[in-house]
Amino acid sequence: MKELTTFEGVHCANCTTPMQGEYCHHCGQSIHSVLKPVHGLFEEFFETVLHIDGRIFHTLPPLMLKPGFLTLEYFSGRRVRYIAPFRLMFITCLLSFFVMHLAADLMTYRIDHKHQQAVLTGQASDFSDDETPADVQKDLSKNLAMLDATRTENAGAGGNPAIVAEVDRMEQKYRDDAKHRLAEVAASSSSAAAVASSVATGAHTEQSDDEHEKPIKPIQISWLPDFANRRLTATAQHMQENIQALFHGNAGQRQEARDRLITNVFSALPETMLVLIPAFALLLTLIYIFKRRLYMEHLIVALHSHAFIFASLLLITLAGMLSTWLKPHAAWVGVAMGLVQTVFFLWIPIYLLLMQKRIYRQGWVMTVVKFGFVGWLYSWLFGLALGTAAILGLAH
Repeated sequence: MKELTTFEGVHCANCTTPMQGEYCHHCGQSIHSVLKPVHGLFEEFFETVLHIDGRIFHTLPPLMLKPGFLTLEYFSGRRVRYIAPFRLMFITCLLSFFVMHLAADLMTYRIDHKHQQAVLTGQASDFSDDETPADVQKDLSKNLAMLDATRTENAGAGGNPAIVAEVDRMEQKYRDDAKHRLAEVAASSSSAAAVASSVATGAHTEQSDDEHEKPIKPIQISWLPDFANRRLTATAQHMQENIQALFHGNAGQRQEARDRLITNVFSALPETMLVLIPAFALLLTLIYIFKRRLYMEHLIVALHSHAFIFASLLLITLAGMLSTWLKPHAAWVGVAMGLVQTVFFLWIPIYLLLMQKRIYRQGWVMTVVKFGFVGWLYSWLFGLALGTAAILGLAH
């Protein structure tokens, strides 16, 4: 009766039904207005985050340390205190791929920056190991391409006259060194003179654009509609352009193609995994067909297994990034993070084996045999998924 008197005289703003609680029993609309001051929005946000964090504290420790515990809890009906399996897998999947993508970008940047610094400081190829004029020209083209990339990067950052002058000085130095090396290794004066002339004039012995940018022949499959054939032709053309830029373009084109490939692969992997997880559950259904379990039970096992794998990969990647950042300042950090990565790499197969043993309750011999067989099939499926993601990455 207390709740009835509390809302006496209050009507639903949507259907004018007398309110008997915080939600209308006729249309379901809340009595609370969405028009709130800013501090009310922050309060609601933190309330939601704290609610999620409470479930995270109940979910993550057993996920990482107790193989099969969350799955058995879910089977027994104790679910409200834990994050739902699909949501748990989806969140860990997105976070792990995002961090791995970030780590790949940082590693690429460090490698390119280190190479560019080596070119600018004269620590790149000094042509001393080149034995033929072609080798000299190849190293020269590589060094000049990195100088061009440095020049482009400097122009995009506003332009530093000192860097421009240094790039010009190093370009002349590399050309002089290449001509000097050509004079030493030239087997015939004619071939050396031809290459030296291209070095002196700044000409690059690259294949013509026409040779690399020939359009492919349109794809025509008789039983497909015209729009599908046009789509396949455009996809093949994109793949050809990306491959050519990746292997035959200049430094800027190679970097752009590599970034595009990495970005597209990581963007395609989550969707690919959404297909791969049900396939893994189907494998478990076939392997444990005599256990007479529902497919949904195997799917829950697959979701929790992949959530653990993604969380482990996330921690491994974070440990590697911390090692890269902190190792120059404290060498022991690199050793500690390397140990953390090793422990997680070893714990993944052990965890999955113990999880399979605990959930399906078979002897150790049968569990190990089935675990190995499922792992072997899944590795092929995962390789196929990675290959598909790479193809999709090249097709964009």
